[in-house]
Parts: sequence; structure tokens; C-alpha cells
Amino acid sequence: MKKLTTVLLAAGLLASASACTAPKLSTQETCERLNLVVSGQTGSGKQSMNRIANALRPLEAVSSDELQPSLEALLAFADESAKEHPDEGKLQGLTEEYQKAGAKFSQVCSGA
Repeated sequence: MKKLTTVLLAAGLLASASACTAPKLSTQETCERLNLVVSGQTGSGKQSMNRIANALRPLEAVSSDELQPSLEALLAFADESAKEHPDEGKLQGLTEEYQKAGAKFSQVCSGA
């Protein structure tokens, strides 16, 4: 009985671990989801940046390898911008990466 319990527990852990790994999206699928997130956002300021970051977070986990670094740059910028007192020096450094990420998305996702 003890062995059966151990086997069942191990099988359950394996099943739950494999369920946690989501498959990567293609670049086109990533672009489509990104366009949905961005087109649904309105407004500006800290609350808007917070909403964008929260909407992008699940996408970052499954985005294509090509767009993953750009999504990380967008999230870093949005997270810093949404802070009550953002670090202006850090924000200035993140702005360049944010702009590069926007250019990458424009280049790659223009047809999606």
C-alpha cells in the first residue's frame, strides 16, 4: 500500500509539472496576441501602464523566442513606469530598450 501511494504521488507530481509548461507560440501568434493587448488599452499614466504590464505578463511566458526579449523590455519599462515613485535614471535607460522593442514589434508584426 505504501508503494502504491508513493507511485500515485509521483505520477501526480509528474502530471502537474508537465501541465505547467505551456507551449511556445509562433512569432505570428505572439504578434496577434500582442496586438489584442495593445489595441484594448486606453488612457495613459501609471494605471494604464499597470494594466498593460498585467496583460503582457501571461504572453511573455509563452511568446516566441524572437519576440521574448522585446516583451521583457516592454514589461520592464511598464513596471518601472507604474511605480509610485519611478527611478528616473533607470526609466531613462529602459526607454531606449522600450523604443527598440516597439521598433522590433513594428517590423515583425506589421502583417499580423
